[in-house]
Amino acid sequence: MLSKTPNRPEKAAIKRRLYPKRKGRLWKYPGTSPSATVHDYLWKRQWLILLAPIALLTTLFAQRHPDWVEFSYSTRFYPVLSQAVGFLSSLVPFSLAECVIVGLVVLGFYLVISLILRLSDSNRAHPRSWYVVRFLSTVLAIASVIYALFVLNCGLNYSRYPFTYYSGLTLRDSSTQELAELCAELIAEANALREQVPENSMGVTQLSSSMYNTAAGAKASFDALSQGYPVLQGSYAQPKPVVLSRLMSYAQITGVFFPLTFEANINQEAPDYTIPATMCHELAHLRGFMREDEANFIGYLACRCSDSPEFRYSGVMLAMVHSMNSLYSADPEAFYPLAQQYSQGVAMDFQYNNLYWRQFEGAVAEVSTKINDSYLKANFQNDGVQSYGRMVDLLLADYRSRHGLE
Repeated sequence: MLSKTPNRPEKAAIKRRLYPKRKGRLWKYPGTSPSATVHDYLWKRQWLILLAPIALLTTLFAQRHPDWVEFSYSTRFYPVLSQAVGFLSSLVPFSLAECVIVGLVVLGFYLVISLILRLSDSNRAHPRSWYVVRFLSTVLAIASVIYALFVLNCGLNYSRYPFTYYSGLTLRDSSTQELAELCAELIAEANALREQVPENSMGVTQLSSSMYNTAAGAKASFDALSQGYPVLQGSYAQPKPVVLSRLMSYAQITGVFFPLTFEANINQEAPDYTIPATMCHELAHLRGFMREDEANFIGYLACRCSDSPEFRYSGVMLAMVHSMNSLYSADPEAFYPLAQQYSQGVAMDFQYNNLYWRQFEGAVAEVSTKINDSYLKANFQNDGVQSYGRMVDLLLADYRSRHGLE
């Protein structure tokens, strides 16, 4: 008589071996855990790394389809996302963007130091190549996530319709005479407004309110401007001062829009007369207009809508600097007589501004400028940092519109 067939494992036991139980975020294997391999580690991150090429393809698609960007993303999806995340960010009075950047720097140092320590450990559990690949995959995963969030949160706005679509302004070539007339008007306005703003013991413009009150004023200015431009309407957060503003000064940065938290961050140590215009510039980014020339012009318009002489003066000074720089490049002989018309207060503000930024000139500032230039070119602003000068075309179009010179 044949013996019974040996006992077979029950189905439940088989299932446990094929599909080990999950405990928390770790898989619990029966018996000894298998040794990790490069493949085991990479498969957890490879889908994150794929976010970068997907985001790049989306950007290229947007560049070729501005209609889709404008009417599906910029005026529908983006405002909802920006206001929702911005509301959450506004629940705290400090800059979350600053915390994220500091956290990324700390994380970077941690990853590099960990890699060095593991490579130098003679009792390491894996070959050196395993740790190098793990380090690179982690860095690529983090970079891919950040880039994908940038594209989703604001990068597509670089491909939207220009602001002239909403303003109705006509851009065309302008004569040097028109530019000189614009400069003369801005100088006269700046001189008049300078007499209405407070100044410190050195005779330099000083804001009369705290940084947070000034930020509230910037938001109110934009709300006033949006009455004439519905595309700018919405419940957006106000700008936030940065604690580590001195580091921003070393990088020659007055403000920055941080798309991961939808915050307009301001260098509070910059010369006071520049701060209101900087706030309005960053709020233009927050409302979906990412091109620098347009953000400058929209910021100028917002300042012009303000009831505060400090805001109007800051906006006019921003416009005057760009216009006078363009005039100097086009016709130096026309520039110098106009520069002599600066009032003493305006001249003092310019002098203080130059002295302030001169102390931060150096390698850090040069690297920051190159990074900014590369960033602008990567987002299809082919003039790089020179795109800031294109604001003058918009100012000239606005000048002709206001004076009926079309």
